Amino acid sequence: MPVLIFLIGIFSIYSASFKSSQSFDETLAVRQILWMGIGVLLVFLIVRVDYFRLQDFAWPVYIVTVIMLVAVLFMPTRLGAHRWILVGGFNIQPSELAKLAVILVLSRFFMNYRPEAVSGAKRWVPFVVVAVPFFLILKEPDLGTGLTLIPILFAMLYLWGFRTKHLIMLLVLGAAAAPFLFSFLKEYQKARLLVFLNPNMDPLGAGYTIIQSKIAIGSGGLLGKGFMEGTQNQLNFLPERHTDFIFAVIGEEGGFVVSILLFALFWVIIKKGYVISGQTPDKFGSQLACGISTMLAVQSLVNLGMTMGFLPVVGMPLPLVSYGGSSVIITMLAIGILLNIKMRRPLF
Repeated sequence: MPVLIFLIGIFSIYSASFKSSQSFDETLAVRQILWMGIGVLLVFLIVRVDYFRLQDFAWPVYIVTVIMLVAVLFMPTRLGAHRWILVGGFNIQPSELAKLAVILVLSRFFMNYRPEAVSGAKRWVPFVVVAVPFFLILKEPDLGTGLTLIPILFAMLYLWGFRTKHLIMLLVLGAAAAPFLFSFLKEYQKARLLVFLNPNMDPLGAGYTIIQSKIAIGSGGLLGKGFMEGTQNQLNFLPERHTDFIFAVIGEEGGFVVSILLFALFWVIIKKGYVISGQTPDKFGSQLACGISTMLAVQSLVNLGMTMGFLPVVGMPLPLVSYGGSSVIITMLAIGILLNIKMRRPLF
C-alpha cells in the first residue's frame, strides 16, 4: 500500500513538473524515486533489528535532533524560512526527524513509568519533550510540523492511561491560549488563518492558492481530466502543486475515483497501525505504533483538509505523495518500525 501511494505521488509530481514550454523537469521525479529507494533500504535495515532496542537510541536521537533544530535557525533563509541544513548536496529537514525522535522518547518514558507512579518534576517530562522541538520548529517558522507534535502527545498520553478529564483540561487551556499564540505568528501565517474564514478577502494574495486548489479538485469530476491534462496544473495557476498542494493535481487529473483510492489507502495503513498498537502487549511497541499511526493520520488529514478548504493552510506535506526527501525517508522509516513491531511483537 505505501508503494501504491508513492506511485500516485510520483506520477503527480511528474505531471506537476510539466512546463509550458512542452518540456519536463525530470529532476523532481528522479530525486523523489532516489529518496524512496533510500527509504526502502532503511525499511529492510530496520526490520532486521529488534524494535525493543530502539529505546537505547531514543534520547541520543532526540538530543541530536534538537541540536539540528537549533543549528537550522542559523542556516540561510530559503522560501522565507530556516528549515533545511545542506549536507553533502542534500537538504535535510530536521523538523521531520523531530516527529520520530519525540515518539521514540515518549514511548521510552511511558514504558518505564505508570501514570499513578509519576510525581513531581517527572510528570512534566512528556510536555517538555514536546515543547522544546515544538517552539524551535515554530521559530523556523514551520507551523504545520510543529502542530503535528500536539496530537501525537495527546494520543500517546491517552494510551498511557492519562485521565481523560485532564486531557480535556489541556485542550481547554490550549484553546484559551490560542489568541496569545496568534500574536507570535508571522504575518503570512496570520493571513492564512484569516483567509481560511473568508478566502475571497484576498483572492490574489493569501487566498489565491486555496481558491485555485478548490477549483482544480472540483473540476476533476468523477474520472478526472487525465494525466498531464489538468488546466490548473499545466497552466501554472496552482502554486506549490508538487509539494503541499499535490492532492489538487491528483483531484484534477485523477478525479473522484483516484482521490477516493488515495483516501482508502491511507485509511488502511493508519487503521492497521492502530491495530498493531492495540495488539502489542509491551508498552514500548504499543506506544511506538500509536505515535507513528497518529503522525501519519494527522499529516494526511491536515494536508487533505487544507487542500480542499476544510482546514487553514499551515504547510504540511502529504506522506509519500508530496515532493520532499526528508518527508519520504522519515515516513518510510516510520512504516519500517511499524512492520518491525508487527513481526516481532510478543504473542503473550
